[in-house]
Amino acid sequence: MTEIDDVDHQLLRMLKEDGRRTFSEMAPEVGLSVAAVKRRVDRLRESGVITGFTVQVDHSKLGWSIEAFVELTYTGTTPVGEIVRTAYRTAEVQAVFTIAGAPDSLVHVRVRDIGHLQHVIDGLRRTGNVTGTKTLMILGSWTRN
Repeated sequence: MTEIDDVDHQLLRMLKEDGRRTFSEMAPEVGLSVAAVKRRVDRLRESGVITGFTVQVDHSKLGWSIEAFVELTYTGTTPVGEIVRTAYRTAEVQAVFTIAGAPDSLVHVRVRDIGHLQHVIDGLRRTGNVTGTKTLMILGSWTRN
């Protein structure tokens, strides 16, 4: 486990809010020099605490405004790797969570409309090992960064 202090936490918070934020913008907020901020961010990257920088996309502006979680139940002999591969092959799948208990996985999907959602669910059901599904439409969301 990597030891991080309050300044590191502040830097992580700032980078989560805006991954394009410059070291010179962050330095005065944490009371360090630009070089010291760079060294800390580099250390966080090298230690694996920061795994990358990304773009956040407003998918509704691209016409993909419906999100849902689909619970998938599989035959009892399905290996976990196959559970992930089943959903991974579907382009609309945003994330796959394998979980203990029933159901076996929770799949986050993003689609254009209800007909598209039905098509995606039908595709997941046809994989052969899926024995049941339950769909939960997302009405709103909040994420802790």
